Amino acid sequence: MAVYFSNSDVDFVLKDADLMKKWISRIVTSYGKNLGRVNYLFCSDEYVYDANVKFLGHDTYTDIITFDYVEGNLISGDIMISVDRVVENARTMAIPFKRELHRVIIHGVLHLLGFKDKTDADAAVMRQKEDESLAVLDTLSGV
Repeated sequence: MAVYFSNSDVDFVLKDADLMKKWISRIVTSYGKNLGRVNYLFCSDEYVYDANVKFLGHDTYTDIITFDYVEGNLISGDIMISVDRVVENARTMAIPFKRELHRVIIHGVLHLLGFKDKTDADAAVMRQKEDESLAVLDTLSGV
């Protein structure tokens, strides 16, 4: 089906949306799954925080929330990304904003593919899958 990008309360537009769609599709199919509808919403810290409290009961700020609507092999979901948090994370880790944004974008897809990150062991696997996915993006973009 398709991948959609929108924003809510931030002035942010994803500049390489077509490349992101191609990349996300490539990652999903590499796991033997089919791409359904994946909606990304770029928003502020407060917007994501409010959703985190309201829908998940978590009284914390976070860079991403993934709502999983996966049915069998059809990968679908809503993914909320705090642009504020991605900016801060990139600054803290001394990496380019765009690289951190791409990591967070694919992090949500990896959740939809069944990867978790609550334990240290799961987080290590998630980070490895993020790195592998970013390498695919580098190949697609000719980096």
